[in-house]
Amino acid sequence: MLCVAALLIAGLLAEPASKAQSAGTPSASPAPHAALQAPTLQGKKAEEQFKNIQVLKGVPAEEIFPTMEFIRASLGVECSYCHVQNEFDRDDKKPKKIARKMMEMMFAINADDFDGERKVTCNSCHHGNLKPLAIPTVMTESVTPATASKPEASVPAGLTAIQLIDKYVQALGGAVAIDKVTSRVMKGTIDFGGMSLPIAIYAKDPEMRISFTRMPEGDSVTAFNGHEGWLSMTGRPLREMHGSDLDGAAIDADLHLATHFKQMFTSTEIRGTEKVGDHETYVVVGQRNARPPIELYFDEQSGLLVRLVRFGDTALGLLPTQIDYADYREVRGVKTPYQWTLARPSGRFTIQLSDVQQNVPVDDARFVKPAPQPSQPPSGPAK
Repeated sequence: MLCVAALLIAGLLAEPASKAQSAGTPSASPAPHAALQAPTLQGKKAEEQFKNIQVLKGVPAEEIFPTMEFIRASLGVECSYCHVQNEFDRDDKKPKKIARKMMEMMFAINADDFDGERKVTCNSCHHGNLKPLAIPTVMTESVTPATASKPEASVPAGLTAIQLIDKYVQALGGAVAIDKVTSRVMKGTIDFGGMSLPIAIYAKDPEMRISFTRMPEGDSVTAFNGHEGWLSMTGRPLREMHGSDLDGAAIDADLHLATHFKQMFTSTEIRGTEKVGDHETYVVVGQRNARPPIELYFDEQSGLLVRLVRFGDTALGLLPTQIDYADYREVRGVKTPYQWTLARPSGRFTIQLSDVQQNVPVDDARFVKPAPQPSQPPSGPAK
């Protein structure tokens, strides 16, 4: 049951929305979200925060756990494969020593053969397997070839990424209607691992968002107040968001994301077309200043956004978060998805809304970060 807490971190409960922008062009450098100005582990390097760091010296401390998740997902293993439980600095296990050599080899390949660009990663060879796949797999009935985008040549001549973004804004209801959205309250269920739990999500302009998942142990809370993000759960210490998690939380909390895309991106391009479920889509890639790109999949017919892929940066590669949107319904003149499915290398879940209200009062007090709880004294006699 506790896995939902890990899944909900970093504002993962996203839905697209929009607001008329007052300025900005596709080539203009975007103003950073306020979240990115927040302190991240006090600016420490990995070796200043953690013990026995050897290969990843100089890497920001906030990237260490995402980097470990990148390795876990690339090799299909758990933390205990390399680490001694609760004593992560120990070097007792051989796989940990091998992992260091593999990282050094990867860094050397990228430095020597790709001008320092991160082209080769753990996933380049492992693809979710413990051992690299050195031999091509044979085709069987149970194997489905990986889908890939058709080249840009399949896109109608003259069509631009900016036109697709503008079509999306119109499909939602238009900038004027969208500009009137100041809050949104959503209630429904979250389904994962064969379980279905009640969830309530509150969002308010500018960039504030909090979700409550009702669990037997108590509420699992994910929050972002425009500057800070945190995860809390009954009986457990509050966890703060850092780095790429804050970036994702700021994106998800933006009630006016659709019309902010042109302001957010330094450049845009149509990568081609791809089928997403029953939808034929145009794939748009938006580049951002000093941050990972965002991929947008627009339905060719309706213009609605059916998939968004954003990335978290790590020392070894990019970790994807894919969000698929469905069941769009009109709420006070603005179309809103009542269902979205979020998938990451660590798992997936689906939100199905039953009720959505817009422009209803939402108290700012909901977004106040709780004070740290005092440490509890150890139970039992002192030894």
